[in-house]
Amino acid sequence: MPQNVPPFAELLAGCRSSAVHLEMRDVYGVAEEDADFAAWCDGREYNHDDRASWWNGFHDAVADAVGRGVVMRRARVVSEPVSEYIRYEHSCTPQNIAAGEDVRWLPRRLVSDLLLPGNDLWIFDDRLIRFSLFAGDGRFVEDVMEDDPDVVKRHSDAFEAVWSRAIPHKDYRI
Repeated sequence: MPQNVPPFAELLAGCRSSAVHLEMRDVYGVAEEDADFAAWCDGREYNHDDRASWWNGFHDAVADAVGRGVVMRRARVVSEPVSEYIRYEHSCTPQNIAAGEDVRWLPRRLVSDLLLPGNDLWIFDDRLIRFSLFAGDGRFVEDVMEDDPDVVKRHSDAFEAVWSRAIPHKDYRI
């Protein structure tokens, strides 16, 4: 049965204390990022000092949430050597940090003893999960919501296990 999944900005606007994001993929094919990724592949570099050139609605939503006291953390589990897409994400991460997120990276070779979800996810206030499902080539398929307390707890624990051993962005070299 199809679910009515609210937009990310709406979910974040309702958040009171924490929003965590776990990314598990090495390649994404998200249409909204295709042009930026292609430009980056062609040599464009972001001038992070020129905020007007890259700041967007996502950054506004994050900055608003952080301004209300929401703690935002993002952990990326990545294969090494990293894919071109992960290089691109790494180059854009200062934008996430400028908006107020704390970002860490964990090489996939260091997670074999962890039980991790099969899909990317956001967890809002330790009560609600938005899973993002992707096709094998990285194309976005759909978001699915989950609020079962046991499922939320297991995924929160998985995120915390990743977070505890992940490397802060400023220290992660590719």
